[in-house]
Amino acid sequence: MTYQHICMPKVGEKIFVKDGKLKVPKHPIIGFIEGDGIGPDITKSSLLVWDAAVEAAYSGDRKIHWCEIYLGEKAASLYDGNYFPNETLEVIKQIMVAIKGPLTTPIGGGFRSLNVALRQELDLYACVRPIRYYAGVPSPMRHPEKVDIVIFRENTEDVYAGIEYKSGTPENAKITKFLREEMGAKFFEDAGIGIKPISPFGSKRLVRKAIQYAIDHGRDSVTLVHKGNIMKFTEGAFRNWGYEVARTEFADQTITEDELYSVYGGKQPPSKVVIKDRIADIMFQLLQLRPEEFSVLATMNLNGDYLSDAVAAEVGGIGIAPGANIADHVAVFEATHGTAPKYANLDRVNPGSLLLSGVMLLQYIGWIEAAELIESALACVIADKTVTYDFARQMTGATEVSTSKFCELLITKMIGQTQILRKEIEHRRHNQEEYRRILEAARVADPVQAMIASGHMPTVVGNIMSPVITVKSNDLVNTAMHTMVEEGVDAVMVEPDDSLQWGIMTDRDVLKKIISANLSPARVRVGEVTTRPLVTAKPEMSLAEAAQRMSEANVRRVVVEADGNPIGMVTDNDLFRTVEVFGWGSEI
Repeated sequence: MTYQHICMPKVGEKIFVKDGKLKVPKHPIIGFIEGDGIGPDITKSSLLVWDAAVEAAYSGDRKIHWCEIYLGEKAASLYDGNYFPNETLEVIKQIMVAIKGPLTTPIGGGFRSLNVALRQELDLYACVRPIRYYAGVPSPMRHPEKVDIVIFRENTEDVYAGIEYKSGTPENAKITKFLREEMGAKFFEDAGIGIKPISPFGSKRLVRKAIQYAIDHGRDSVTLVHKGNIMKFTEGAFRNWGYEVARTEFADQTITEDELYSVYGGKQPPSKVVIKDRIADIMFQLLQLRPEEFSVLATMNLNGDYLSDAVAAEVGGIGIAPGANIADHVAVFEATHGTAPKYANLDRVNPGSLLLSGVMLLQYIGWIEAAELIESALACVIADKTVTYDFARQMTGATEVSTSKFCELLITKMIGQTQILRKEIEHRRHNQEEYRRILEAARVADPVQAMIASGHMPTVVGNIMSPVITVKSNDLVNTAMHTMVEEGVDAVMVEPDDSLQWGIMTDRDVLKKIISANLSPARVRVGEVTTRPLVTAKPEMSLAEAAQRMSEANVRRVVVEADGNPIGMVTDNDLFRTVEVFGWGSEI
């Protein structure tokens, strides 16, 4: 096909879709848009880095064939003032994958935003923003190294859908009349009206993509962020539809956060992604205090906009925050900052946002090795304090370099110091695993405290149960007492005897039945002071029901069982602590 200004490469093959999966040849054709303002500076240098990474990773076996396409000011100069030529959209649809620099929206050009128009025309419904820290980058946080989060923001709905009616207009008067007279709504006179659509279709496809990303990239959790406690039929529905997607489409690959505690005792099963949710305002706080608790976030348009920039600020700012807008298969990667026209053609600005968007592109087409080389080289160059002006002015002892020089340093690292980069990659993976181990140990040791720290509201006994320690009926009591002291518990489960019933021995049993009777714990068997049968509960029993069962049976604890075996224990003190911390109401 012949285009007016776009020249397709004479070599290379188009990416295509087969059986619902992206198929990437070894020599794919990928589009790029220079962008406006600083766009040409950062794009020219970034192209060299991406090519060098592919060469270093695959020794010439793979190569990207770049196709320049046009939007923004360069498009206007070629297409008689048209900033948004149709042939650019057609080429992106054909080649599937593209990357672009920042764009300026023309004043009076008929677009609210070229970026928004591109998303709408190509139905790029998922805005994806991975945000992680690179050592040495100035940050306001004490431990920015704990930030490693990917945000999936729904692009097409919410208040950003553009369904608004200006105060004082006939359209506003019409909808105001309907809301008041037909729907009984109450609000102030002359209010501007905005409509917030949240659909099951839009919500589910966004969450589906977030869960699949977590599975494909070894991420341990997906958190649905919402304000469903107030907006129950929009944001609350988003949460519910998200859980539905996990339950019906990813049942073998996901568990809920409730199940993490109630079924698995806080230990995350291998290859299972935990699905959880948080209220949006609490999430802003947790991302500053406990960012290591969260891996992938899925949320609606407005929440995602705020969260993306807020988290980027934690790791050095939007200047190194990459981004992408993705449909089912078509994907456009982009620098997330503006055009900064006063720095245009000065070869001075930080190319990090666009560079890392290229890393996302490489990951998207499955070229993980090349992507890792760039990330590691970037980490090493920043650690060397050879940075562009924006970082240099905030770092002690830094050497300021130009955009092109910064990219040259990256290429030198990738070509000449591959082993050092491999070590950096392994170091990062080790740190991620260590954070996961620490969090898991905390969940197992003290589930209530772990939930407090992570912002999870317990609702069933499985959420707050402690793991059980078991002994045998024939064990001596003094041996069992040593075990209790070592494990820091006041009760142990006793394995079934001839009656085939599990039992329990508590510190009070030892006090009442042995010590107060002046018997020696070294001469009494555990089975002689064991209480049988147990007072039990299922993991899904509500906390209110558990409290009622304890009261009726006049006991201080219930044993949580599954398939006839004890898997945890909940005491009256656990319930007391839970109520004291989380409060009590119909949601408990």
